[in-house]
Amino acid sequence: MAPGTARDERRFLTGPTTRRRELRFLWTVLREFLHGFRVLHFVGPCVTVFGSARVAEDSPFYDLARQLGAGLSRQGFTVLTGGGPGLMEAANRGAREAGGPSIGCNIVLPTEQHPNSYLDRWLACRYFFVRKVLLVKYSYAFVIMPGGLGTLDELFEALTLIQNKKILDFPVVVVGRAYWASLVALLADMQHHGMVAAADLQLLTYTDSVEEALAHIERHAVVKYRLVARRPPRRRWWLGE
Repeated sequence: MAPGTARDERRFLTGPTTRRRELRFLWTVLREFLHGFRVLHFVGPCVTVFGSARVAEDSPFYDLARQLGAGLSRQGFTVLTGGGPGLMEAANRGAREAGGPSIGCNIVLPTEQHPNSYLDRWLACRYFFVRKVLLVKYSYAFVIMPGGLGTLDELFEALTLIQNKKILDFPVVVVGRAYWASLVALLADMQHHGMVAAADLQLLTYTDSVEEALAHIERHAVVKYRLVARRPPRRRWWLGE
């Protein structure tokens, strides 16, 4: 990220700025949304795979994400990720190897985040909230691979939207039982204290099996929302599509 870009964002988030500066911010956000909508409008039904950028190719998690990417492609989905390295790369790589579409919504950061080499199309977002909207808007299921703070943020964003009926009850599959065991315990403790309802926790499906994850998505996304019969949007020549 350019130093000026980071400085502008920090300045905006410190409270009120000049009206001109805030109008310029709104225009920048609008342009980023419009660009994202145009890039992703015709990519077809997606499954978003979230996961760490810090996982190496020799990790068993990398192989799992790669297998999932391939399986989702064979189900007819476009595999959508944050577009970076690690488990995002693995899912995109699996999709590419299976002959399916592979898309990335990257984020402009000083370190770690750069587009991986298995993307058919990708866009770079300046703002996290724009990126999260795009990753959710086009998806009929969410796969949560092992990850850190960013992956947790994305998991709870999807869960909160489903819980509050802001989006439909799309399947949320959490892969890696041992890795996520402490999260399962935390959520159970939250339920014990009445902070989380039992129905909220039923939104999550935990598995170590690629086949089980794909079968769950098949039942609760492909069949439930009749994705095979869904007609793609028509292109409009006068919009340059």
